[in-house]
This record gives sequence, structure tokens and C-alpha cells, in this order.
Amino acid sequence: MPFIRGHDHSMVRIPLALQRCWQDLLGVCGVLFVPLLAGCSPARQLTPARLERGYTIILPGIEGTSTLNADVAKGLVDGGWPGALEVYDWTAGSVLLFPVNLRALERNKDEARRIAQKIVAYQTKYPGRPVHIIGHSGGGGVAVLALEALPEGRRITSAILLAPAISPDYNLTKALRKTRHGVWNFYSRHDVGFLKAGTLLMGTIDGRHTSAAGAVGFQMPWGLDEEERRLYATHLRQQPYSRKMAESGHMGGHVGWANRRFVAEWLCPIMLAQMNVQPTAGPDLQRPNRPRDDSRHGPVPAGGGGQ
Repeated sequence: MPFIRGHDHSMVRIPLALQRCWQDLLGVCGVLFVPLLAGCSPARQLTPARLERGYTIILPGIEGTSTLNADVAKGLVDGGWPGALEVYDWTAGSVLLFPVNLRALERNKDEARRIAQKIVAYQTKYPGRPVHIIGHSGGGGVAVLALEALPEGRRITSAILLAPAISPDYNLTKALRKTRHGVWNFYSRHDVGFLKAGTLLMGTIDGRHTSAAGAVGFQMPWGLDEEERRLYATHLRQQPYSRKMAESGHMGGHVGWANRRFVAEWLCPIMLAQMNVQPTAGPDLQRPNRPRDDSRHGPVPAGGGGQ
């Protein structure tokens, strides 16, 4: 835990909760003011050499193109992801339109179809290469819609949802079927302002006024048949926030999932493991190629609680 020097020159611990609030505050300031004052171009790594190795499409939150999603792309590069990277801004084009970005479901489904078309176009030109979707916050909800929009017979390698602003009992079966290695859901019970109070007041991507799956995890919906329940068990991997993540710069708030170091040390190894490539970032190269958890049982299954 970081320290600050007190008035008597002693070292004082900064509580993790205060660090979490400070990280979210700085992130929100960057999201709001950098695009408005200086502009922010979507991050892209689309060289021929990278396109030959795979494709990852990064979907921002309802803020649109910002420093947050640029840091996700940079973290993947830092971690050694060799494939192409593209931040796709699915929003209406301005952070000031965030209510529209959050609640315009039909518009968001149209954008999801465009994302699916981009994936199909890539797979047609580069068959057999790994394809991933990473969605943060509102982009996590749109990532689910994009998976659902893929044509029958089309699948991607995996999807990673970071604090997704979608209801926890949303039926994921159609989305899960469109992945080979499954969907990872990273969530934090400390995400109170955005994905508990915020979505309770304003709603989720799918129009529910509830705590989002990015705060409480996904729950298996009622009425699933045996095959669908098995799909949840094999293809939904849930990772609650762990205090261990603070070592990688993520304090448990809403914007910490986009921390560049966290992305390099926690997310990139998931993707590299699916290519059987050794991760290059982070101080501990011996750790498993999956998200870590302070428990001894690994990521929590669907409906499991956070830490």
C-alpha cells in the first residue's frame, strides 16, 4: 500500500478505499476533459505483420474514445500481444451524449452488427487467426450484443468483459456459443458509484435498473435447459476483484480495469495462453496464464460472489 509523509515526517498509509476513489476521479477527469479539450484519436495497431497474427477489437465505455481505452491497447502491446488492435468507438461520438450511448438499445444493436461485420471481414481474409473482443463498462454490454450478432457458424477465440454495464441475469447462452474459449467477466463489488448506484438510476445497456454484472457478477437465469447450463459452466469464467490486483495498479474501482499495467499483467496472459505464447510483461512470469484469485479455487463460477 502506498505511503505519504505526515506533518511529523512519519509515513502514513493511504487506505485502499481512498486510492480507489482517487483512481476513479482521475480516470473520470481524463475521460471528460482530454477528449473535449485536446481530442483523442482511437488507438490502432493494424500493420500487416500484426494482422497476420490475430485481431483484437476494444470497445470503450459510454464515454467513447478516451485515454482509458487507449491504455487498454497500450497494455496489450506492453504484455506482448502480437496481433492487430483496434479501438472501435460504437458511441454517438461525444462524451456529452452518454445517456444516449447507454440506453439507445436499438442503436447499440446496429453498432453490434457493424462490429460483427468487421470480425467476419477479418476472419474471411485471415482464416484461423485468433480474434478477441474486449469491452469496458458500456462496451462490455455491446460486446455481448456483438457476439450475438455474429452469423451462425462464426466464432471468435474469446471475449473479455471489464466491469460490463449489463444486467446480471442477462441470458448469455447465445453469446457464449459464439466463442471457443469462453467469456471472461471481471467484476468488482467496490464499483458502487458507476455499476450499482449509476445503473440502478440510469439503467444498464439492456435497459434494466439494477446493479450491473460488472459489480456483482453474472447469475444463471431461470429456465435454462441442461445444455445451456452446461454452457454456462464451461464457457463463462468470472473473476471478482482481488486485492492482489492492486499490485498491478488496479484499486478495485470502475476505471482500474483499464489500467495499462493491469491489462498487461492480467488480461494479456489470457489471450497469449490461447496462442500458447509465454507472456512478456509483469514481474512474475511463473504465474498461471489465467486471472489470479486470492482463493485457492480460481475464478468464481456463474453467480459466485466477489471478494
